[in-house]
Amino acid sequence: MITALDKHTALILIDLQEGIVHVPRIHPRKELLAKVIDLINAFRIATLPIVIVNVDPTNAPWTKSRKEGNAQHSSPTLSADFTKIVEEIHTKPEDVFITKQTWNAFYNTPLHEALQKRNITGIVLAGIATSIGVEGTARAASELGYNISFAIDAMSDSILEAHQHSINTIFPRIGEIGDTDQIVAALRNRK
Repeated sequence: MITALDKHTALILIDLQEGIVHVPRIHPRKELLAKVIDLINAFRIATLPIVIVNVDPTNAPWTKSRKEGNAQHSSPTLSADFTKIVEEIHTKPEDVFITKQTWNAFYNTPLHEALQKRNITGIVLAGIATSIGVEGTARAASELGYNISFAIDAMSDSILEAHQHSINTIFPRIGEIGDTDQIVAALRNRK
């Protein structure tokens, strides 16, 4: 349950990009993006920072390591628009743009510094995939001491069990869980 949002809270949107959003997910794309847009609108009204994160794994060390499972996760060949943020997300020049190469938006990126520069103490996380980019970023945010709120109706995964594990097991240990409406209401009442 969302109990409060910090006065200095940022919205962090994970991997809402052409090469990822169009992959089949457990939640309908249109509904997911509608919730994300509701969050964006609320953060714009509150004049709080919005962080747009995309992933470009090109030449990342992890793509060259051995792993079990789907071969697409090693040595990816990406389409020309793979990293482009989907057009439904109307970005603005004042948004913070972060490109990551791993699951974690803090690893080897200027994200922490950008948040510290803005005195951010709390973050709201949303995006794709719940058990990969969202969880990877959340774990690092927790280690860095951010208060984390999870907009669970504004995130999705391609594997139901992975999505549920993140929401039911990992997220309650490192933050507060709620839906978009609860977060928007808390945004209006932040101190």
